[in-house]
Amino acid sequence: MVTVGERPAVRTKAGRTGPVRVTSIQLKIGMAVTGAIMLLYLVAHMIGNLKIFFGAEAIDSYAAWLREVGEPALPAETVLWIVRIVLTVSVVVHIVSATILARRAHRARPVKYAYRPPVQGSYAARTMRWGGVIIALFVVYHLLDLTTGTLNPNGVHGEVHANVVADFAPGRWYVTLFYALAVIAVGFHVRHGLWSGLQTIGRSSAATQTALKGTALAVAVLLVVGFLSVPFAVLTGLVA
Repeated sequence: MVTVGERPAVRTKAGRTGPVRVTSIQLKIGMAVTGAIMLLYLVAHMIGNLKIFFGAEAIDSYAAWLREVGEPALPAETVLWIVRIVLTVSVVVHIVSATILARRAHRARPVKYAYRPPVQGSYAARTMRWGGVIIALFVVYHLLDLTTGTLNPNGVHGEVHANVVADFAPGRWYVTLFYALAVIAVGFHVRHGLWSGLQTIGRSSAATQTALKGTALAVAVLLVVGFLSVPFAVLTGLVA
């Protein structure tokens, strides 16, 4: 049986067989690729959300198109389910790879330093950990809220505009607050993840370090502003 993070057994020079582990570089590349897939989805999802500013018909028609795209060549929702499956696999690979890398780093340095000054890398790692927990909880809630409609005050399938307006109504400010915290956590995750991915895929010279960090920050801010514009527009009455 092949365990997580390992390849099928191969014969070594000594004539024995043993598992060949997936290298840390391969795991990092896997994280970079799956991170890119999820980032592209976030951008597309944000653009779709912004259609709410063009009225109920625009956002509801867009949601209907997502379910119908590919017809009649493909059954209804086929493309949508392909996207969901790819995203699910990407999330699992991303989390498993991150877990394996974290365990390897811990085993490589089992004894903690008596004193270790705070550095950017450790700060980013802590942010990714608690941010990942918040994002995971939010995804579960988001699916039950705006996908299945189970937790949505309106919860009518196909009425995306009405569901969103009901969800972020002023009386439900706590939902908007939770949404904001989750989106900000996504922003931190994207900033650090995009930066790490760029470093993994191709090493940059010292002259491009600042530019790449600025790009990662700009993408993260764009996503945060884009996603938060919808709930705050409903909260303030701009979208009703």
